[in-house]
Amino acid sequence: MYAIIETGGKQYKVAEGDTLRVELLQAEPEQSIEIEKIIAIENDGQMTIGAPYVEGAKVICKVVEHGKAKKVVVFHYKPKKNIRKKNGHRQPFTKLQIEKIMA
Repeated sequence: MYAIIETGGKQYKVAEGDTLRVELLQAEPEQSIEIEKIIAIENDGQMTIGAPYVEGAKVICKVVEHGKAKKVVVFHYKPKKNIRKKNGHRQPFTKLQIEKIMA
């Protein structure tokens, strides 16, 4: 059994017991959250597709931790003008543990 969920403007394929990183969510570590934006659910070979979401379906997740991804270096320059600008960015994330998929 798996589900396709939407969170943070992205879609993820999840199954019970999976761990995944999503965009930062406003929840404390060890807190359980429910994701109700379920696009599709597959259960024993039977696929249920929502329009746009599956009615009454939800995925229960536990927040494991919050963190920041590795640094991405952003470097701008203009040739022959001696203009150089170096910036870095670390995207915050939330690590989730999928506990239960309810159809």
